[in-house]
Order: sequence, then structure tokens, then C-alpha cells
Amino acid sequence: MSNLRGTNSVLLHGVIPTIKLKNISGSRKYPLPAPDCWRENESRQDIGGMEYLDINPRIITGIKRAGLKTFESILSLSTPDIERSTNLSSSDVLILKTAVAQAVPKLPVVSALDILHRDCPETLVVSKLTTGCEIIDKALRGGILSQGITEIAGESASGKTQLCLQICLTVQLPLNLGGLNGGAAYICTEDIFPNKRLHQMIQFFSRKTSLKLPSPVNFGDQIFIEHVSDIEDLTQCVKRKLPALLSKGKIKLVVVDSVAALFRCEFEAWEMVKRSKYLTSLAANLHQLSHQYGVPIVCVNQVTDSMKTEDTRKHVPALGLTWANQVTCRVMLSRTQHQISVPRQTVNDSVIGGFQTTVRHFEVIYAPHLPMLKVSFIVDQEGIKALT
Repeated sequence: MSNLRGTNSVLLHGVIPTIKLKNISGSRKYPLPAPDCWRENESRQDIGGMEYLDINPRIITGIKRAGLKTFESILSLSTPDIERSTNLSSSDVLILKTAVAQAVPKLPVVSALDILHRDCPETLVVSKLTTGCEIIDKALRGGILSQGITEIAGESASGKTQLCLQICLTVQLPLNLGGLNGGAAYICTEDIFPNKRLHQMIQFFSRKTSLKLPSPVNFGDQIFIEHVSDIEDLTQCVKRKLPALLSKGKIKLVVVDSVAALFRCEFEAWEMVKRSKYLTSLAANLHQLSHQYGVPIVCVNQVTDSMKTEDTRKHVPALGLTWANQVTCRVMLSRTQHQISVPRQTVNDSVIGGFQTTVRHFEVIYAPHLPMLKVSFIVDQEGIKALT
């Protein structure tokens, strides 16, 4: 599998490209057909869509003459301003504003009790995605939230990518096993996607879950890989390719590995304001996708050294306060100086362990539903495992 610089998304299974997302042409906004509600909303929010409003054609002619082309432009102006620009009466403007307000897409009104009883759209229900480790799931009170952005930060070789690969497999499990019964979209910004490691984990994961599943699952068939090389490619992927993929209903997890790789190299020190705007826009788009489709967004972040005193050094997540304010949950992974021997054992005709490994820490820095906590874990052939 080659790095295609954001032009293709490859479905992994034996490294066979069975599905590809092509470049967006000038005439089509999405590489795949958008759902009906999207096409309806897009057409209704421009001047052509206003012609479908159930109002007098004389009013439509007036707003065309005034150059009011969007719903937003009408709702943001006061009634006297619209009267002066369109030469319409106050009653006509009231009719216009009422029709536009009714045509704007709105979220359903539900109560907290409705959400508790799941008597609401599925995207409003906050689910949990298992990490594949019972101890870590218990610490997270079920797993990773299906709403918002979860950041996994840490130094090099701390296990960030290992955890991301593991949840790309667990998300395909049915709901009763802690999964979300869907695939994953994996956006790479640093290195080539580690497909060899993924296939190794798939072999162990398939044997581990085979007895729990009603039918065999090819876990490599629902992981979509996208390589992006710059911020423009990342923006196009998040704004156009991801919505098209998520609208199919088969993707239940989005992983960006990593956010810092592009933003740390493309902006100079004097361009911090510009970088902040790009970061805020990216986070807003990711949050919108998460809430619209009810999928967890996992973003990997690098760390930088913060000199607290002359003799003390601490790793802190990169990208500063701007990005920190966009994150719903922040998790830090770190390596320790301690090493242990993983006992050699045979599980389902597969040998696991039999080597020395570094003990790592899984630490929750902040989350809306969790206290600060720390769990020790190791990485072996199967993936991430917490130490008891």
C-alpha cells in the first residue's frame, strides 16, 4: 500500500484496495453520493432553494433583486433592513422570515428522560466504545465516549498507535460486546499506516473473539485508510470525504494520527494566530461530524517539554491552549524506566509473551465524566493490556 497523498482511501484486507474515494471534481461536492437530507439542505439554503418556499413569487423576486442568496443572510438582517433593500412591506418580510425559519434544518427537541430511555434519534445517545482491555474500560467507566473528541497524547513509542489500532478492531464488535458494530476511518499524517502490525493484531483478535461472535468477522474489511500530507489535504478529507463515508452508516470511528504532525511543521512562530484559526476550524468540523453521526473522534497528539524548574522537566501535549479547549477528553500515555518479563503462554495455538517489555502508563488528564486516574499497561502481540 502506497502513500497516495490524500487521493485515495484504501480498504484493507490482505492489502487489497477494494474501495477507493476519488478526488472531488469541480461539479460534485462529495466523492460519493450524499444522503437525501444533505442534498435537500444544500439546495434549500441558496437562492434556488428559496424558490421552493411556499410564499408569493413577488417576494422571491424581491429578495433576488436585493442579492439575498442564503437563509443566513435573511435571518441575520432586521426587518427594516430587508424592507429597504427589497422594497417589500413589513407583512411580506414577516412571511418571508417565517417561511425561512421553518425551512432551516433543526435538531429534534428531546428531554434528558427521552435520552435515558433511548426514545430519541440514535445520534443523541452517548455510547461507549471498549478499548479491548477490561481494566482500562472499567477505569473509563465503559470506554471511549461516542460524542466529542478524545485526544491520546504521549511521547514516541508510548503506545498511542497501538491503542488506535486496537479500537479500530473493537469498534467492529456488536453492541453487546462493547463495540459499535461498524468500521473505522484512519487518517495518517505522519508515517505509512502500520498494516503489518494491524494484521498481526487481527490474527490474535479474531481468535480471541471467535467464540463470542455469532458468525466470523473479517476485521480488516472495515478499516479505511487515508494518507494526507498537508493541512489542505486534511481539511478536504474532513470536510468532504469523511461526511460522504459516514453518511453510508458503516463507519463508527474516526482516528486522526496525528494532529500535531501537520500543524507543528507548516506554521512559523509568528503565525500562531493563523494556526489557531485552522485548529479551531478543524476541531469544529470534527465535533460536527461526531454529533451528527454519533461516532467517537480520536485524535493523536505529540508532546513537548515544559521546563517547570531548572531540575524538573514534564511532558505536556503539543498545540497549546487553543487545541486543549477543543478536546472533550484528554488521555496521556507515557513510558517508564521499569521493565518486566511477559510470561510465555500458548493461547488458541498462538504463542504470546516470552520477552522483556517496558511498563507504560495510561493517564486520564481530564474528562467530563471521569476523575484523574492512572493505569499501568504493557504492549504485547495481542495489543494493549493493563497490569493487575
